[in-house]
Amino acid sequence: MLAFAVIHWARPLRGAALSSLLVLAAPLLWATGAAPPPLSLREAQQLAVRHSRQVQAQDALVRSARDMAVSAGQLPDPVLKLGVDNLPLSGPAQLSLTQDFMTMRRIGLMQELPRAEKRQLKAERFERDAERAQAQRRQALAGIQRDTALAWLERYYALAVRTQLQQQQEETRLQEQGALIAFREGKGAQADVFAARTALIEIEDRLSQVDSQARNADLMLMRWTGTQANRPLSGTPDWQNTVLESKLSIDELRQHPPLAVLAAQVDAAETELRLAQANTKPDWALEATYLQRGPAYANMVSIGVSIPLQWDRKNRQDRDIAARLAQVDEARANHEDALQSYEADVRTLLNDWQTSKERARRYRQQMVPVAGQRSAAALSSYRVGKGDLASVLAARQAEINTRLQALELERETARLWARLNHLRPDPAIDSSAPVNTPVPAKGQP
Repeated sequence: MLAFAVIHWARPLRGAALSSLLVLAAPLLWATGAAPPPLSLREAQQLAVRHSRQVQAQDALVRSARDMAVSAGQLPDPVLKLGVDNLPLSGPAQLSLTQDFMTMRRIGLMQELPRAEKRQLKAERFERDAERAQAQRRQALAGIQRDTALAWLERYYALAVRTQLQQQQEETRLQEQGALIAFREGKGAQADVFAARTALIEIEDRLSQVDSQARNADLMLMRWTGTQANRPLSGTPDWQNTVLESKLSIDELRQHPPLAVLAAQVDAAETELRLAQANTKPDWALEATYLQRGPAYANMVSIGVSIPLQWDRKNRQDRDIAARLAQVDEARANHEDALQSYEADVRTLLNDWQTSKERARRYRQQMVPVAGQRSAAALSSYRVGKGDLASVLAARQAEINTRLQALELERETARLWARLNHLRPDPAIDSSAPVNTPVPAKGQP
């Protein structure tokens, strides 16, 4: 009744408003005993990104760097100076502020005046930090999406393998019962009973292993999605296609987060170099002071300018420039070396995925049908009395092993696809993206 009331009340809503209502109402519906909606791969990734502390930390780092950039572009705060000059310590005017003509109460203001170019470079340095933090945020997003996809895939294929084994378990149990009946009626051998019983035990043992793998997959998925990991899964992974397959170029790879981080470090090093070069021109400081004397004497004003003297430029400013140049060379070398290594890794990963995809297709289209035909032939021979049950069980076991190998190949291909497809973050999956409640899919494991 509660679910009907919520849906009936939500009928006038459309689009995002309805999706948001269903997301908010979902926990309440589950608490009443309704079945939880299935969890798609896309929704799992959205949940992981939304709950990630890594993304929140990088967002804070970006805000910090941008605030520092605004601050660095401003003039330094002026300095207020207060004091008393020439205060007598002895004689008739001892400690008097007004009797001696040299005693003055002083109030002044000093302002450092760094050049506009230098202030702009300091602000730009923090902007480079913000760009690096933004690239690190994208790298964290890609890692979260990849690891969530891997956890989701582990659970998906563990359930698929479990479904295959349960089907085989039921068939083998029926075969065991049939062999036992035939043996009691004197129409079969006792060896057939033991063969069927052995096959059943082996399947139960494999089910135990698969259940353990499924529980581990649940724990890993829970690490990213919390309690939502307990929901059934929906959809099938699109492991046969990846956008990177048609976009593998040097210019494309340079945009990937790991290389974007290094590129931002190069930009930051170049900005530091320009700032060191700008420091060869000293900044000025302007000071104005008002001096008040006793009532019998005139007040005074002092104005001054301070200029640093670069006496040892070859061992100070020039050394600083040389050090910054070396840091730029280091950053560029690291970036180019990382680009070469990254390109080799990505091309290797792409080649492994393409090879694994071809093998998975071969198993699905050739190996599995042939194994099924062999199993059917062995069963037909047994029914007409030309074969024994052990041969049927062996053929059926070979068929199920082939099906499981096909699933394992598909799982490995899907894992390669997840790593390949999430080298860059999917912009549609972000902490600001709404999480939609998926429609249950039919026929999923």
